[in-house]
Amino acid sequence: MFKLTSLNLNGIRSATSKGVEAWIAATKPDCICVQEVKAQAADVQGKFEQLAGLKGYFHFAEKKGYSGVGVYSRHTPSEVVTGYGSHEFDAEGRYVELRFDTPKRKLSIISCYFPSGSSGEERQLAKFRFLAEMRPYLTALKQSREFILCGDVNIAHQAMDLKNWRGNQKNSGFLPEERAWMSHLLARADLDPLAAEGLGLVDVYRQLQPTATDAAYTWWSNRGQAYANNVGWRLDYHLATPALAALARTEHIYKDVKFSDHAPITVDYELTL
Repeated sequence: MFKLTSLNLNGIRSATSKGVEAWIAATKPDCICVQEVKAQAADVQGKFEQLAGLKGYFHFAEKKGYSGVGVYSRHTPSEVVTGYGSHEFDAEGRYVELRFDTPKRKLSIISCYFPSGSSGEERQLAKFRFLAEMRPYLTALKQSREFILCGDVNIAHQAMDLKNWRGNQKNSGFLPEERAWMSHLLARADLDPLAAEGLGLVDVYRQLQPTATDAAYTWWSNRGQAYANNVGWRLDYHLATPALAALARTEHIYKDVKFSDHAPITVDYELTL
């Protein structure tokens, strides 16, 4: 089995101070995709290049203490891709892709951190620009290789993906345009004749847990008693090409650990790198 975890750290220094490395050692993922590293290369050097024996590969933001993604892996990649070719968003450190290619296959594990639009209209417009760029990029990638994109997508796709969906329909993360973007990403022409233009990726958690509601949440606001009352959102995903999604066997959201405001989500795939 190939165990793949995704976790928004909300700061690697903070998360390690709360025991994330010991947790990685105990759960033994083959790869863990992390988001919001909130550090630069100099901060990581000599401290966080490895966690629990896994080697890290990163895409840092130019702005200090902001964004940044990484993949810690037990396996050595054949190639590392940092950024997806965006003039605007590559400066924010939002995309790192580890390729594990062989003569018989092309396979990538991606850690991606989608922008949040919750701070105001300016960042919401930036989020829409990111989504507009990411769709054709993933479309082209899917034509050339199999991949699993793990990350904080900052979108709850359906009403079952957040507790207070009625009151959040005009809020970033559950806007109709964002949800439509996700629907297009997941639409499959082989399953729906009206979805010929859909990208056809698979929301792996929903494939394994199609009706889960309260158990599905991966993020909770720091306001009030959101975590204690499980007033959450499902913002963290494994998005896979159909061939890889078909290899997914089990999932687990680790709500009982608290390294950040997000919970780790792990999926076991019947896959060998």
